Amino acid sequence: MSGGTLIVSRAVNLHALFIKRLEVLGFDNVNATDVEKDDLNMLISDLKPDILILGSMFYQCCTPYMTADLHRGFPKLNIAAVSLFCYPDDLAMYFIINGARSYVSFWEGDKQFYKGLEIIRQGREYVPPEVQRRIDERSLYPEPTGKLTGRQVEIIRLVANGFTGKEIARTLNISERTVDNSKSEIYTAMNVRNENEAIRVAIYLGIIKAEELHFFGRDYELKPKVNKKSKEKLPSRC
Repeated sequence: MSGGTLIVSRAVNLHALFIKRLEVLGFDNVNATDVEKDDLNMLISDLKPDILILGSMFYQCCTPYMTADLHRGFPKLNIAAVSLFCYPDDLAMYFIINGARSYVSFWEGDKQFYKGLEIIRQGREYVPPEVQRRIDERSLYPEPTGKLTGRQVEIIRLVANGFTGKEIARTLNISERTVDNSKSEIYTAMNVRNENEAIRVAIYLGIIKAEELHFFGRDYELKPKVNKKSKEKLPSRC
């Protein structure tokens, strides 16, 4: 049977409770799953739900990023992100920017939370005032997440291996300005703020593999340098 609601949550032990609660609230044909990525896409294609309720922490630090991927694959699907925990509004806004029609948080209070769920059940859109305010404060509407290009993947891989901007520029035969611009584009695409967050997301999503981490830049030099006195005490490794 196609249609209905699909809950996507890691809390497998609570799936039965979530299903029962949504059925009480009037949601039809409710199912729950903890599968992810390609397996989740296959399940959506099979079940063809009308509504997908996605736990805000399902993909840990990068659920908004993966929301964009779901929206690209299923542009007509009514995606609603739901948070049962404290979740930053500045990050929550990217659910909406990346294609989710709604976002509800239990931290708004149970009255607003259940009001939001009822609006979702009706097929309408719900965005909390604080999240909407963060979107409206921007002089330009924020860019949605995009897929990383091959060059951007190369750069984030080198960053994860400790390469400086100058080393990346020499390695890829590009200017340092191009490296800096590419980093900014990577942060926007991944909805992150800095190199550390970008590395964390890239590793979690498998963009960077463990075997690709060497931490050995071209001009590797220990900093701060070991002083002469302490250096003499170190045994030779060569």
